[in-house]
Amino acid sequence: MWAGHDGGVAHRVLLADDDRPIRESLVRALELEGYRVSEVGDGVEALALARQEEFDVLIVDVMMPGVDGLGVCRVLRADGDRTPVLMLTARMETADRVAGLDAGADDYLSKPFELDELLARLRALLRRGAVPQDAGQRVARLGSLSVDSGARRVWWLDTEVELSKTEFDLLELLVRNAGIVLDRGTIHQRIWGYEFGPESKNLAVYIGYLRRKLDKAGAGQVIHTVRGVGYTARPR
Repeated sequence: MWAGHDGGVAHRVLLADDDRPIRESLVRALELEGYRVSEVGDGVEALALARQEEFDVLIVDVMMPGVDGLGVCRVLRADGDRTPVLMLTARMETADRVAGLDAGADDYLSKPFELDELLARLRALLRRGAVPQDAGQRVARLGSLSVDSGARRVWWLDTEVELSKTEFDLLELLVRNAGIVLDRGTIHQRIWGYEFGPESKNLAVYIGYLRRKLDKAGAGQVIHTVRGVGYTARPR
């Protein structure tokens, strides 16, 4: 059995990138950090391996032959696979980020990137998935909105709202702090484990996508923007 640097069982990572030098360098770096890495060079192989074995996190490049990274995410989410996905992309326009969120990615990182940032994002994704919940506080409610932290499921009345891992974590944070205005820096630290630069649109993109999903389910305006500060959740 593989052991991580902390003496526990090593986290399993599936790395999918068709750029062989980048892939091989990432494998070496991740294994030095104590991760157990499986590597593939295209989306078809990524889907096959993700369906055969269990992973703690997936690192998926957007631009791959056969099935691209967005396609990998869409298929896995359609299969009910909620393994967190960190998307690597050379394109950072808002439309490209939204496309990644639409496909079910939990976070994204633009190329070229610093290894320390990639490792920080991996730790944040894994940490969020490992936080235990007290059974008595498992379900948080905001009006007719229910957030079940144990099952990681959300309902508006009798309609289930399908969310990605990051969307769920963001909504849960806001609902459990209903009526409190959370500033952007606090949200960045709680959800991603670090702060983005002031020019980053990352949080706004996730908020926008989360609002659309809630609105589609009939919840309407639940998340409110406090201009110049951050966001808060209030019942309708």
